[in-house]
Amino acid sequence: MSSLHDKVIISCALTGAVTTKRHCPAIPYTPVEIAEEAQRAYDAGAAIVHIHARTDAGAPTWDVDVFERIKAEVEARCPVLINFSTGGAGPMQSRVAHIALAPAIAALNMGSMNYAKWSRRKGDFAFKFVFENSFDDIVSFARAMAEAGVKPEMECFDTGHVASHTVLAKLGLIAAPYHFSFIMGVLGGIPATARHLAFQAANVPTDARWKVIGISREQWPLCMSALGLGGDIRVGLEDNFYLPSGDMATSNGALVEAAAGMVRLSGREVASVADTRQILWPNHDGKEAPAPAQEPA
Repeated sequence: MSSLHDKVIISCALTGAVTTKRHCPAIPYTPVEIAEEAQRAYDAGAAIVHIHARTDAGAPTWDVDVFERIKAEVEARCPVLINFSTGGAGPMQSRVAHIALAPAIAALNMGSMNYAKWSRRKGDFAFKFVFENSFDDIVSFARAMAEAGVKPEMECFDTGHVASHTVLAKLGLIAAPYHFSFIMGVLGGIPATARHLAFQAANVPTDARWKVIGISREQWPLCMSALGLGGDIRVGLEDNFYLPSGDMATSNGALVEAAAGMVRLSGREVASVADTRQILWPNHDGKEAPAPAQEPA
């Protein structure tokens, strides 16, 4: 039997903000659809679901009322831990108000980068833009999360992003054990290889928790690498539509089921929600430590 800290936390990114049902019919839009997918993911073994909000027509939205409805619908169906996105275009002030709803976790992008996808077939960019995350914004997001008792999931797209957590630690805005995600496979960020993943993992504090987020078909090889390196994994329709067989997934639950199978094949065990609370919040009864009354001198 695995020790608690050797168990694998499976996260599932349910919907994202860019792809549509035209790309994959299983992508959920409405609060009810998102909550139903959250339950499927939870039933298959996910302890955390990562959520972007959308309008009923599928467009991305930062409307707090929509996030509130999603949270209520998910909580009515299952006890999975909710992780709200904060990442996207536009000023951070439009992407922070929903953190006051106090999800267990919220994504915190840790640096700026060129963010692109190259189409070999077209010989041109499928898209390209500058993904801007200034230190002012990073600190402001972290402060909002600390005030709401929300644990930041520090999303790192490149090697320099990992070290940015030291600023937040010195300001007293994050509490150990720190929670990192390594997003790999985006053009402009760190390449999606096992060697690069091992380098990222070597740069976090020894008591930190980290997971890999592989984009598109790189997801499964990177999940296997993370399991061997002692990390956690994320799957879901935001990142990848396809099962290891190459078939398109019919639900987020199908992707989580495949991930859970990989965990068992690796000789490790899937962490339950209760396990995950103990791992991420060992000293605070499953909740983030309260924000300090003032910044340390």
